[in-house]
Amino acid sequence: MKHSKKLMGVAVLAAGALALSGCSSSGNGGGGDDNVLTLWHFESETSAMGIAWDEAIKTFEEETGATVEFEAKAFEQIRSTASQVLNSDEAPDILEYNKGNATAGLLASQGLLAPLDDAVEEYGWDDMLAPSLQTTARYDEQGVMGSGSYYGIPNYGEFVEVYYNKDAFAEAGLEIPTTMAEFETVMQAFVDKGVTPLAESAAEYPLGQLWYQLALSQADRDFVDAYQLYTDDVDFEGPEITYATETVKDWTDKGFISADSTGLKAEDAGTSFINGTYPIFFSGSWWHNRFTTEITDFDFGTFLFPESEMAPGSAGNMWVIPERAQNKELAEQFIDITMRPEIQALIGNNGGVPVAADPADITDEKSAELIANFNTLTERDGIAFYPDWPTPTFYDELNAGLQELLNGTKSPTEVQQQLGENYQSGVDDIVG
Repeated sequence: MKHSKKLMGVAVLAAGALALSGCSSSGNGGGGDDNVLTLWHFESETSAMGIAWDEAIKTFEEETGATVEFEAKAFEQIRSTASQVLNSDEAPDILEYNKGNATAGLLASQGLLAPLDDAVEEYGWDDMLAPSLQTTARYDEQGVMGSGSYYGIPNYGEFVEVYYNKDAFAEAGLEIPTTMAEFETVMQAFVDKGVTPLAESAAEYPLGQLWYQLALSQADRDFVDAYQLYTDDVDFEGPEITYATETVKDWTDKGFISADSTGLKAEDAGTSFINGTYPIFFSGSWWHNRFTTEITDFDFGTFLFPESEMAPGSAGNMWVIPERAQNKELAEQFIDITMRPEIQALIGNNGGVPVAADPADITDEKSAELIANFNTLTERDGIAFYPDWPTPTFYDELNAGLQELLNGTKSPTEVQQQLGENYQSGVDDIVG
């Protein structure tokens, strides 16, 4: 039985927001200078996006003659005040904003973001974005991602892959595994040497991503669409989730995952890989640049999870244009500059994951490997989003369930039942 997408609470908010914004659809809110582009984002100056976008600002000013007034904002600052600010005369012309139903989708449904369909057609941005990357850029009238108008344009991506300690592998005579059986053989080889292979955290995201990856290894796109987009019911006792839950338990029992991970956070897992305590870490591309700069005692490499066509990941955060922006056309021009090959190459050569780079422009060896893995996923429609996305509370609920699985207070069946109830309750609150 399929769910109807009836976000009644969001629809009421949308109607109220439209009434409050009045004639904001004219795009003349804000009262700013027609030759000044006001821009907000929350990337650091030394991050891949910060470096690339700084260059994009210079190019924009040279080509348009307009001036960019940039304001650095904290992620939480933008997230917590967006609805109020974007419905006022203080709205910027363009800003970086988080993707997803609860963020960009909500603002779009409230009438606070300008639809970008005409600009997408004019500049051809849809040709630069793989279908799975477009999912988080489009929202229907109820704020559900995957269909409807474009309300944002991402120019970088993110995904989850396997990081491994090359030196530790070489010392043990191990090679990159290409099958699940080989992967388990590699991990068992480390256990036999008295080493726990997987750096993990169950208090925060890494273990939840591994659980989802294991489910994806048994899944197809229909499963992902049902899980993420509510196109059908999700069976938490079906083969995908059963395999994931039982495998996490099995790997814990075998010593591949430490039961002590229940009390560890993502930072703990990441730094334990950096210091060489664990030889394998399964997590996001956002760690890549940090590993490049902080790992000094060994060489590391990456590979995609064996025997899986899909992996957790998505387009990155997006450029959005407020409905009350003064200079929408200038904002569209700026977005287009950030999609150019030279700007995309800056993202790629500084540890980011560009969405439209020419591989020949990526000169850094580790960055080239990272981007090749991402391109492999996008070419086979393998971006499958994240396990906690479907409901606002599922991140904490998933972590709690996996903690009980690791410490043995609940069986895999009991954890699946608990997670299934949590998931369905959250989805029912959204879709009715």
